[in-house]
Amino acid sequence: MLVNMTANDHELLRQFTREQSQDAFTALVNRHLNLVYTAALRQVRSPELAKEVCQSVFTNLACNAAKLNPDTVLTAWLYQVTRHAAIDVVRREARRQAREQIAFQMSGMNDTSADWTHIEPLLDEAMHSLDETDRTAILLRYFENKSLREIGEALGASEDAAQKRVGRALERLRDFFCKRKVTVGASGLATLLSANAIQSAPAGLAGTVGAGALVASTAVSTSAAITITKTIAMTTIQKIIITAVAAGAIATGAYQARQTSRLRTQVQLLQQQQEQSAAPSNQVQALQLERDRAINALAALAAENAALKTNPNPVLKLRGEVSRLRRENAEIGSTNALSKVTSNPEMRKLLRDQQKAGMAMIYKGFAQRAKLTPEQTDKLNDLLADHIMENVGHVTTLLHDKPTPEQMNELFAAQDATLKEAVQALLGPDGQAQYADYTKNLLSTLTAEQFKGMMTGDDAAKQEKAKQLSQVMQEEVQTALAGAGLPADYQTLPMLNFRNIASEQAGEQSLKLLDDIYQHAVARAGSFLSAGELAKFQEFKTTAINNNRAALTMNRTIMAPISN
Repeated sequence: MLVNMTANDHELLRQFTREQSQDAFTALVNRHLNLVYTAALRQVRSPELAKEVCQSVFTNLACNAAKLNPDTVLTAWLYQVTRHAAIDVVRREARRQAREQIAFQMSGMNDTSADWTHIEPLLDEAMHSLDETDRTAILLRYFENKSLREIGEALGASEDAAQKRVGRALERLRDFFCKRKVTVGASGLATLLSANAIQSAPAGLAGTVGAGALVASTAVSTSAAITITKTIAMTTIQKIIITAVAAGAIATGAYQARQTSRLRTQVQLLQQQQEQSAAPSNQVQALQLERDRAINALAALAAENAALKTNPNPVLKLRGEVSRLRRENAEIGSTNALSKVTSNPEMRKLLRDQQKAGMAMIYKGFAQRAKLTPEQTDKLNDLLADHIMENVGHVTTLLHDKPTPEQMNELFAAQDATLKEAVQALLGPDGQAQYADYTKNLLSTLTAEQFKGMMTGDDAAKQEKAKQLSQVMQEEVQTALAGAGLPADYQTLPMLNFRNIASEQAGEQSLKLLDDIYQHAVARAGSFLSAGELAKFQEFKTTAINNNRAALTMNRTIMAPISN
């Protein structure tokens, strides 16, 4: 869907949260990136760290967009989040001592006539000293050059009230600086803020931040580890097979993306200049100058690449390979949001480790029941994590190629057979049989375990009712599978069955199957559950269906091929 670039922030946020519109989110990033980058740069004193703060801030926005109150002024919200993110970065990088030294030196100046070099190191501390409404007024007036009418609308006040608010806030800022021996008049401070408070963020940063934030938010919203013991009802967070890659982790993989983006920008600039060769004469000189700069930059990159041939580094080599961009553009069409992160070996390892942790949670009961050694348990979890990572690639291929159901089932059957052989080689035939039995009963086991907390009575009574519920669920699962013509070991927990991610139709059939199982279980559970417990179980069933559907959709989205 096309994005209206004149839409206000809340319209773009609604479009992003309602439709997961990347264009709407990109528009928000482009609109506010300079504010965030400049505020971060003043505080962390490093362009690279400022970019990291930008990534963190917009990831925070992507994750929390749906939670923002309708009356939130996004500029003020972003500014505050930037400050907190910058403080975290400064502390982590052990730079606080240097910042305190700067502040000390500034406070020791005697009646220094203020210029921007004196104002800048203290500006964000001064802004933080204001109350929320004053800070918002200053941000809108001098950081974003909003009119007094627009400020009044944002604050729910008249234009006259907005003018008074801005004036008072400016005086409070001036007092803050004066107390630190930085003398500045109100009009002078206003001029300095208008001229210097916002700088242009580096070229290409918006694309990197926007893409990184969207991937991170997708991942973060799905969980920090696979806690499948809560995936049935999932009353707080929707947890899916593919787990979160934290925003900070994404930032470590942003360097290569920045190099690619910078080179792509240079190539596009050359092409645009060639297309605009017939521009009016008063623009020709400027275009030629920019073209020459780009050509010189590309020549420098090529020379650097030639010098590095004796010891090629993949990232540095990329900078000199202009032709590779065309191939990259073609390849991007077959990648997905997840692969943009996991293309980095460190990120892929992190994701794989998270899968292993999730599998350890799910199969902890099996390891105890089968009396596995620590070494066997660890190797089993490795097998399961590798199985997930391999199937992620298969899902992406299937979503792109759209094969027949028979072809899809054949592929996943082969994957399941390979895993079965590996488990048998590790645990022996008896161990593999126990593993298979535990796996096919996951829906029943986890449902009973989760719903036990909603039952009434003492622990012994709850345990007995949970045992009965698990038995009823197992029986209804087998009845439903037989009626649908599915094998007895078919995985009825939708999110653990990759077929449901690869095919929306298969996913809906699996959800329908799950609904039928629960309906029949509810009808039978009246013999041991009270009326109140049955009502809660109905709610549990509805939540389970809705959250499994949402989780499948989210998985399908991040694994589906996309274009850049």
